[in-house]
Amino acid sequence: MEGPGRALILGIETSCDETAAALVTDEGEIRSSVVSSQAELHARYGGVVPEVASRRHLELVTPVIREALAEADATLEDVDRVAVTRGPGLIGALLVGLAAAKALAWSRRLPLVPVDHLDGHVASLYLQPEPLEPPFLCLLASGGHTMLLDVRSHTEQQLLGSTLDDAAGEAFDKGARLLGLGYPGGREIDVLAREGDPSAYDFPVARVPGLDFSFSGLKTALLYKVRELDAAELERRRADLAASYQRAIVTALVERSEAAAEQVGADRIAVVGGVAANSELRAALRGAALAPLELCTDNAAMIASAARYVEAIPFARYLGLDAYASTAA
Repeated sequence: MEGPGRALILGIETSCDETAAALVTDEGEIRSSVVSSQAELHARYGGVVPEVASRRHLELVTPVIREALAEADATLEDVDRVAVTRGPGLIGALLVGLAAAKALAWSRRLPLVPVDHLDGHVASLYLQPEPLEPPFLCLLASGGHTMLLDVRSHTEQQLLGSTLDDAAGEAFDKGARLLGLGYPGGREIDVLAREGDPSAYDFPVARVPGLDFSFSGLKTALLYKVRELDAAELERRRADLAASYQRAIVTALVERSEAAAEQVGADRIAVVGGVAANSELRAALRGAALAPLELCTDNAAMIASAARYVEAIPFARYLGLDAYASTAA
């Protein structure tokens, strides 16, 4: 075959419950992207169990990397550097991906690029076929993070606001549990909400000072509403509760994003992260640049994309590199 030459970035992502690998070019073309989700595995627990996730990553990381190489019609000889999520995330899960990346890079004497998971989400916007160029205002909303970023360039961004308690994705998951829905909660609520009336319940939209978010009060309000209903009434009103709850979360995200864009004079709003797949949020921000659905949830293509703008660590110097569970670490 006519190979691509040593010009591919191998990305590896294992920060939570997706084991992912991808091959991306320096120009941002996705040659392959493979994601093996553990959602069904964790559904019985109603959320991600860190130890279970780590053990599953150990089983999947090698097959997923092999599949990504095969899908790209490439071998390790075509890889120019290895990129891997260093954090934040579940520390045990991160260490699996980091160890695999180190081993592959060391075996081929390749440089390694440690990538921050949140930078990866933003970098999902830089991939072909329709890359978005900075500057723009970015809403990053996922299961573990909700923040507003003033993205000035591929390497410069300023945090404008973040959540004071639950992340938006976490609020969806907790709300789904209160409503007796499955996991992942965001998807379950999104589907059920289409059958309900979003104006049926007037759930609070927290308006804390500045550009921060707060979703804990909303979750408590849903809890009280659920407790007020008997089993039959809850079943009858479940879709209305889901639609009203979702509307409150989306309203908070949209209002804060628009306020932040106005504050920094941004002409464009972009949305990334797992919550960016929510149908109501995508409809409410019609003029926004939205990450493609397949790149909203955790994936390795976004990690490889971010690696294009991060300095690589030369061969062997990365062997002592460690992961970090949070940005505060």
